[in-house]
Amino acid sequence: MDAPRINPSGNGGVSENPAPAAPAKASSGLSTWLPLIVTLLAMPVLAYGMMTFVLMPKLQQAVANPGPAPTEPSKASGEKNSGKHGAPSSGKMSVSLDKIIVNVAGTMGTRYLMTKITLVGTTSDFENLIKDNKDQLLDLASSTLRGKTINDLEKPGAVNQLRTELLSIINNALGANLVKEVYIPELAIQ
Repeated sequence: MDAPRINPSGNGGVSENPAPAAPAKASSGLSTWLPLIVTLLAMPVLAYGMMTFVLMPKLQQAVANPGPAPTEPSKASGEKNSGKHGAPSSGKMSVSLDKIIVNVAGTMGTRYLMTKITLVGTTSDFENLIKDNKDQLLDLASSTLRGKTINDLEKPGAVNQLRTELLSIINNALGANLVKEVYIPELAIQ
């Protein structure tokens, strides 16, 4: 008969029949490393398959079928509008406005924004139209910029949003979709 053992339950009693200890299984080293080995072997195979059967065909198709060319006025539309006011010319025309300096909103005059704006259009009289309306366009651009806070100007994509806003405001003021692009070659916040 086995020697009596103390009951581990803490009640101080003696246990006559202890539970037999489970035989310790020796876990093989291979079964613990198997998931890592399978992953290391499968990843290069999967990468090769994705590259060969998914990405390369898409890249080859994109090279074989390039997207539409940059927007340029076609000859047909140029001939159709040749007698009208504001007919498309043979190329793009750009007109730079004067530098604009405004106080940034919410800074109580302690911070300012300096920028330069270039407008691009395709009509034959674009340059004259911009010069004739220069003061109005500068005022509209200044008003738009004056309403921006530091947070508005520091957001990701703020310059693109500003371009879009200026394009819309200027085209509304001119009464037609004459300005095709707005460039902001200089922008400084001090």
